[in-house]
Formats: sequence, structure tokens, C-alpha cells
Amino acid sequence: MNIKELKNLCSDLNVLYVEDDIGIQKTMSKYLKKLFLSVTLASDGKEGLSFAKADKFDLIITDLSMPKMNGSDMIKAIREFNTKVPIVITTAHVDSDYLLEAIKAHVDGYIVKPFDYELLNGELYKVAEKIVKFRENFSYKHHLQDLLEKQTQELEENYIKTIYSMIDLIEERDSYTAGHSKRVAFYCMLIAKEMHYSEDEVTLLHQAATLHDIGKIETPDSVLLNPNKLNDIEYTLIQEHVSVSYKFLNAIPMFQNLAEIVYEHHERYDGSGYPNGIKGDEIHPLARILILCDAFDAMTTNRIYKGHKNVSEALEELRLLSAKQFDPEVVTAALVALKDIVIEENINQLPKTKLEEERFAYFYRDTLSEIYNQSYLDVVLAKNLYSHDFHHLILFLIHGFSKFNEEKGWSSGDSVLHEFAQTLETHFDEALAFRVFGDDFVLLSKEKLDISGMKKVLDKLMQKYQLIYDVKYINLEEEKIAKLSDMTFLRH
Repeated sequence: MNIKELKNLCSDLNVLYVEDDIGIQKTMSKYLKKLFLSVTLASDGKEGLSFAKADKFDLIITDLSMPKMNGSDMIKAIREFNTKVPIVITTAHVDSDYLLEAIKAHVDGYIVKPFDYELLNGELYKVAEKIVKFRENFSYKHHLQDLLEKQTQELEENYIKTIYSMIDLIEERDSYTAGHSKRVAFYCMLIAKEMHYSEDEVTLLHQAATLHDIGKIETPDSVLLNPNKLNDIEYTLIQEHVSVSYKFLNAIPMFQNLAEIVYEHHERYDGSGYPNGIKGDEIHPLARILILCDAFDAMTTNRIYKGHKNVSEALEELRLLSAKQFDPEVVTAALVALKDIVIEENINQLPKTKLEEERFAYFYRDTLSEIYNQSYLDVVLAKNLYSHDFHHLILFLIHGFSKFNEEKGWSSGDSVLHEFAQTLETHFDEALAFRVFGDDFVLLSKEKLDISGMKKVLDKLMQKYQLIYDVKYINLEEEKIAKLSDMTFLRH
């Protein structure tokens, strides 16, 4: 993290920091004051709420578990009168009910205690950058409104460019959604022309498709950027982007004719969609095209847990879902309009840059061992079936660890696992290290590794704790392993 760049982003921002632990508050506030223009301190949720009502803050950072009023209740109260201020939560319990309630209240991120300053800086950078960009967009929007009286046409052109820039900003948050709206808009245009819609209607649909996910600007990063399968609560939260998109577009006169099309792009022909469960001819005709194209792009794009379909396979699925998910007339046109398109093979949900890799790994880092967790191993193995990035897998099995925990205590067990993991990670920069099955580990590499030097260190570590382990090798070119459960036989 470039600290100078972070300070430049934060130098004009005012922060409210709420923390009941005086020691943590003192250390953290001292650090925050080096970055932000001003830092106001509160020692509990009740005091924090009072400050939030009295003053305007650019950012609120709050603990969750506090006396008088916990952080979750404070956030709910703040959201009643301020829905826009970014809020970042700090917690030592990532699986707590408080955290779940806070996420539902639309927080912009969270930081796990004890603080890792690299992750802390990354989270602050992400939120500060968002605040600054929205300030610029807000300022630019008002500037355009001033120009309306002088040159309406120029205003509309610039305003559209601004909105499209916001779409790019939204899609850049997530490596999977990058380019999604443009592809969907292109597919919509092809089908609409095949169905002999007028030029104005084709243009209208193209604009609606380009803007159909703009509501995701209010989707919390903790949900939008989560590469795992969403749970029920997270899925409900992301569904809200449809209503947000509608409200946003309907509030802008030049986009009001797009709002209904966008609002219905997750409905289904048989009535099983959302948000209103309408069906058949009740759905806007152009929305029926958008529904199909949005799904087609999902089918032809690699997901974490599912490889993409080729064009022929995707078209066959559209045909099978005719009169169920999709309008039969739209399906008929799609089978003609989309049959010759070429899909880029590298469109997937996996990160493409170092920054994306770190942001992606945020969801897949094992907090105890500080290496990747077994969920990420499933991701890499699934991708490896078609990418062939890794040819070798080494499994390290620690025996008798449950008994060790019972005799020595969980704290000692955690120390062993952390030390074992760090030994694996530090010896091979080119390999990926994972903690699996609770107390076992995996190394993935492209080339076959010489582990003799590392094994000496591990042997010494295991002797110190009177534990034993063994090593098993798998050639991934010979064994087709797509997920962690495929390796359970190796543990016996």
C-alpha cells in the first residue's frame, strides 16, 4: 500500500471513530490522525450516535460489541437519518450476529481485530477512494445542472458519459462483472434487430442494458465482491440492486423511460422471478430481451464454481428454458442472432491483477494460519481443470492433532498450525499454500518441488511438539481433482 497516496486521499476527510476499549482507541486514533483531517472519538454506541447527529462526518469507523449501545444498533439508528455516510466496522468475531446485522444495515467494509495494518490500509484506501470519487461525481453532477440553462444538448451528452463512467466504476469493483453490461447491451441490440424493433427502440434497449446494474453501486462490497456462493441473506441484499436501479433512473427525466425495463430484468416468463413475480405479457417487451441476454452472458462466463458454456450449449439451454424463464419469441430470435458470436475465453470471475488478487484473497485467507483456506483450494482446483496452471499437489498430513489439542490446549495447537503454515509459504514463492481439513496442508505448484530443505525444518518443528506427519504427492495431470472432497481418500 502506498501510504503517501492513502494520506492524500484521506487528508480532507473527517472521521468519527467509536471504540470502547481505551487502549485500542488510543492506538488506533493516533494512527488515524496521521491520515485524516480530523478524528472525533466516541467510547460507546450511544455517544457515537450523538456525535453523528450533531456533526457531518465523511466516514464512521466503529466497533460492534460495546456497552450502552452496540455498534449494530448504532448503525441502524444512524441509517434512519443518514443513509449515505460510509461506515466501516471493526470486530474480533467475524461470525457474530452483530456482524450480520451490521452488513444488513449496509456497511462499506469491515476490519478484523487484532488489526493487520496492511489490511487496515487497504480497507481505508478502498473507502476513501470511493468517498473522493463520489464527491467528484456529485460536484460534477451539480456543475452539469448549472449548464442545463445554457446548453441542454451538451448537458445530456456529458451526463450520459458520467453515468456510463459510474457503470465502469461499479464493474471495476468486481473482476467478474467487468464488461458484463457492455456485453449484455450488445446481445440485446442483436436480438432486438432480429425481432425488427425500430431504431429508437433498439437504442432505448441498448441504454437500459448498459445501465441495468447501476443499482449495485449501493450493494456492500462485503456482498458484491464475495466470490463465494451467496447465502440467503446476502442473496436478498444483492436483489435490492433492482429497486435501487429503478429509483435512480426514474429520478432522472432523461432516463425515466429506461427505469421500467431495468426494473424487470430479473423477472421470469413463468412468474418465478423478482422483485414482483410478474409473468408473460405483463413483463415489458424490451425487458424480456434483457432478461435473456443477462442470463446468456452468465452462462458463457466462467464462474468460481461453474465453468462457462460455449455458445451452442448456452443456446440449447435457452431453448430448454423457453416459456419458463424466457419469452419463446425472444428465444427464437436469440437462436438466430447469437449463433455466430465469438465469446472471449478469458472472461471469468478470477482476478487478473495483483490488486484484484489481494482483494480476492481477502475472502479466502485463513485467519489462523495466514495462508489460503480450503474454499480457495476448491476454486483453484476447479479452474485448474481447464487452465492447467498447476501440475503438482503435495498434501501434508499431521497425525494425532486432536489429542495434542486436548493435552496441550487449543492455543498451543494454533501455534503449531501457524508455524507449519508459515514454513510452507516462506520456502516456495512460486507455490500456493492452503490449510485444509482443519489440521492438514496443501501445496500447489506448476513445477515439481524439491521439499528436502523445507522438510528438515518441518521435521524439527514436529519433533519439538512430539507430533508426526507424512507427505503425499499427486500428479494433477494424471489425477483429475476438481475439489477438496476428491482428496479425502488420501487421509486414510
